[in-house]
Amino acid sequence: MGRAYQNRKVSMAKTSDAKARVYSKYAREIYVTGKAGGTDPDGNLALRSLIERAKKDQVPTHVIEKAIEKARGGGGEDFAVARYEGFGPGGCMLIVECLTDNANRTIGDVRACFTKTKCKLGTPGSVSHLFDHSAILVFAADNEDAVLEALMAADVDVTDLECEDGSISVFIPHTEHYKARQALQDALGDIDFEVDEVQFIPQTTTTLDAVDQPVLDKLLDLLNYLDDVQNVYCNAVS
Repeated sequence: MGRAYQNRKVSMAKTSDAKARVYSKYAREIYVTGKAGGTDPDGNLALRSLIERAKKDQVPTHVIEKAIEKARGGGGEDFAVARYEGFGPGGCMLIVECLTDNANRTIGDVRACFTKTKCKLGTPGSVSHLFDHSAILVFAADNEDAVLEALMAADVDVTDLECEDGSISVFIPHTEHYKARQALQDALGDIDFEVDEVQFIPQTTTTLDAVDQPVLDKLLDLLNYLDDVQNVYCNAVS
């Protein structure tokens, strides 16, 4: 128990530029997900979950619809998932998740962010083995036994389950994300998931001091400014 995770729910952006970047990242992910698995949310659970998250993060409907329409057309860019691993200040570890149509450009941009902050981009597998690739479902409920029973009945491999302050957090392997989601909705009815996503969760955390924290903040700002970067996972705590 007590598994730490970061909620990637995007807070209200303070500037129009920041909002535009958030919208762009969602639009790209919706396009890729729709193109890969179909543009009907009822038949593409990954797309449905992504659209729900985008709406909660106040992405305008026209942005979502345009991305779906683009995916429906079948043309456009061919994006691929690219993940980079590296070491930040104070020995902390990072995983940078990207969607790119030019891997050479993206790795160059990501490497530049690490270089500018005197951090080091690692090789594939250098830190990912110290993270768990897990799906997280968080929703309002207080009957831990009922939730666990529903998941076990659906043969879902639950790696962790927490119940605190009227909220339940379920951790499962990323491969069982939608199986677990459907099992919970079948057993408990329509659930408004506070968190419904796949993340890389660190197995251990690193505490940064007052010197290292600003360096990490700068690195994260540089990475998040890149159009190709979708998510950044880090094991650092301040």
